[in-house]
Order: sequence, then C-alpha cells, then structure tokens
Amino acid sequence: MQENSGSVEAIILDIKDRKRIGGAYLKSDMICCTPQMSEEKACKLGQVIIQRNPDNPEWPRRITTSFAGRHQETKMDSVEVEIDKTGMYYLYFMFCDPHLKGTIIKGRTVWRNPSGYLPGKMAPLMVVFGLMSLAYLVLGLIWFLKFVQHWKDVIQLHYHITAVIALGMCESALWYFEYSNLNSTGRRPMGITMWAVTFTAVKKTLSRLLLLVVSMGYGVVRPTLGGITSRVLLLGGAYLVASESYELVEHLGNINDFSGKTALFLVLPVTFLDACFILWIFSSLSKTLEQLQMKRNMAKLELYRKFTNSLAVSVLLSIAWIGFELYFNATDPLSELWQVYWIIPTFWAILAYSLLAVICILWAPSRNPTRYAYLEENEDVEEGISLTSGSKATGDSVAKLGEDLEEEKRE
Repeated sequence: MQENSGSVEAIILDIKDRKRIGGAYLKSDMICCTPQMSEEKACKLGQVIIQRNPDNPEWPRRITTSFAGRHQETKMDSVEVEIDKTGMYYLYFMFCDPHLKGTIIKGRTVWRNPSGYLPGKMAPLMVVFGLMSLAYLVLGLIWFLKFVQHWKDVIQLHYHITAVIALGMCESALWYFEYSNLNSTGRRPMGITMWAVTFTAVKKTLSRLLLLVVSMGYGVVRPTLGGITSRVLLLGGAYLVASESYELVEHLGNINDFSGKTALFLVLPVTFLDACFILWIFSSLSKTLEQLQMKRNMAKLELYRKFTNSLAVSVLLSIAWIGFELYFNATDPLSELWQVYWIIPTFWAILAYSLLAVICILWAPSRNPTRYAYLEENEDVEEGISLTSGSKATGDSVAKLGEDLEEEKRE
C-alpha cells in the first residue's frame, strides 16, 4: 500500500492569471507535469503546472487533498483563503492521476466580499433596484394625485396603468430586499425570490398587454376590444408562463444545471412571443392612426403620433442593446468585464420605466377627457355642427333672395 494513492488539487486564481495554469510558459500544451518536465525541475510530477505570479508569489493558490492507501473517499480540510486584490476569481478542482477519472466532489464554497456575500457583478444591482423602487414610488404618487384630482374623468385604461405602476414598485422593492438578504446572509431566501420572480413575470406581461391595448385604441378609438379579447388574453397567458419558467430557472436553478440547451429552450419561447407582441403592436398602431386620420380627429391623432414615435425609439434602442449584449457575452465568456455587467439589466429596467412614464404623461387624467377618451357621439357632433353652419348659410341666402324679389316687385 502506498501512503498517497492520488491527489485532487483545488486551484484558486484570478481569471487574468489563467495563462499561468498549464505549460504555456514552457511552450507546452500539457496541463499536468510530465516526467521530462520533472527531471528539468520545472514542476513536480503528478501535479498541475502552475507559473507563480512574480508580483504575488502565493498566487495562483493550490490546495491539495490526497487519498490515503486504498480508501475511495477523503475529506478536504476547511481552508480560509484571504484575497487582497480585486478581480474575478475562479475555483477549479483538477487531478492528474488517470485512475481518479470519474471522481465526484461534494461540498460547498463560501465567498465573501468586504461589503457582504453579494458577488461583485451583482452588488451594483442592489443599489439600482433601490433607486428604481424610489422612482416608481415618485411616479405612483404623481399618478395618484392626478387620479384623485380628476377621478370623475377616469377611464378604464387608467386602472390598467395604475396596476402596472404598482407591480413595478413591488417588483423593484422585492428584488432590492432579495439582494440585500443575499448580501447579509449569503443565502437566497426562497420565498422572496419566488415572489420577486413572479412579480417580474406578471409585470412584464401586463406591460406588454398595456402597450398592445393602447396601440389598438382601447378606450380612445374603440370602447372594447370586441372579438379579439380572447386572442389578447391567450398571448398574455402564454407569455406569462414562458417568462415565469425562464425567470425561475435563471434565479433558482443551479448554475451547473442551467446548461446551454436548457437556456436556449427557455429563451426561445420568450423571444418568439416578444416578436409577436412587437408585430401586433405596430400593426395595430398603423390601423389606429389610419382611423384617426380618416375621421380627422387631430387631438387624438397627435397623441398617437407622439406615442408611436416614443415606441419606435424604444424598439430601435432595444435592438441596438440586444446587439451590444450579444457582443458583450460573446467577447467576455469568463466575465472579465464583471464590473460593467450591471448596466445590461439596468438598461432594460430604465427603458421599461421610461415607456411607462411616457404613457402616464400622454394619458394622464385631466379635465378634458375628450382628447384621449372614446366618445360615441363625438363624430356625429362634429358632422352636426357642419350641417348647422351650412343650413344657416342657406337660410341667409334664401332670406337675401326674398328681399331682392320684393324690391323687384316694388319697382
């Protein structure tokens, strides 16, 4: 029996030092030390080749655990490693003994930053969601004051806008508390995370439905959605299920379980349904603008033109940002740019808030609801005014003609 029958090495390194693992500096593609390299005293036989950092000789850090004799299990001692340099750090478990192929490692690692357990790439998001909660609160207070001030002129659409504002406020607050709890305890609270994910999915769904029904002219050009209500609800229900599934796996699933195929399987339905929403929204907007132009309702036409321009700008920004996000993820697979990662989810949060604010401004309750509300008799009134004016002019002409005839008779 040998004293040690195999070793597993836990290697911790800053991702910038990844080229120091393996024989690259020895002009070799080998990861493990070979007998020839050992004879040249370049490394130790049976170990992973590590080139030490001259600025910090202890790094990359190696922690070795060996199997004793013929024992098929061994326990790694609990080790605390202090990291004194900011960076993206990785932990790899590696072995060079071919007899250890199929080794299973069970356990957990605990990582803590000076400010808490929240990973560095996620830490700014706690501040972002805190600020977004305040932003939704301010928007909600302004909307509530307008709502109360003109409550007699409130239409059904205003209740839908109120629901989206409330959901946005709750969503941002829940994510803030979720990140705050994770930062202080190191564990994700299942209950808060579930609620945050659910509120996110519901808010996304209702936001898209709000854009869709506004684009259809609901409450402005038409009093109801009519026969397409079932199709709108079906699309909304499908999006809610797809979005909820994706968010649950992303935030509650294990990193190893969230493979590329699983991610693709869950992202594709969400992307497809988003495309359906965009196409339906713009086709509905086109029809609504055409209707308003034919009826020569200039106030509502101007309102919808502003809304269309805002929506077009947001779609163009979204397409550009998706391109940037794809480029970012493709060029940074190891998260070396972790310090700027937070701007990607922040952009989507700000864009959604901005679109909601635009709708709140354009459809704010006011003393003059006719500029945005549907009035069944509005067009008949306009036509009646035209006929009345014409009749008056005709009456004047008849009166004038009668006077001329009387004068001719006198002559």
